[in-house]
Amino acid sequence: MKYKVSLRKTEEGFSVSCPGLPGCWSQGKTEQEALENIADAISEYIAVSTELAATEETEVREVEVAA
Repeated sequence: MKYKVSLRKTEEGFSVSCPGLPGCWSQGKTEQEALENIADAISEYIAVSTELAATEETEVREVEVAA
């Protein structure tokens, strides 16, 4: 699965966020480190979101969307 991210150069390195996942952001000293960190943040964001969505009354499913 691919997500678009927004990468910005800062005084400390790079800031990166995922506009499609509100509140999902990270940073890194280098561009590569920031991209690796946002990949981890996206994975964790999805895992937590799935856990929070799953209750006895609901079922979590996946839908594929073509770009």
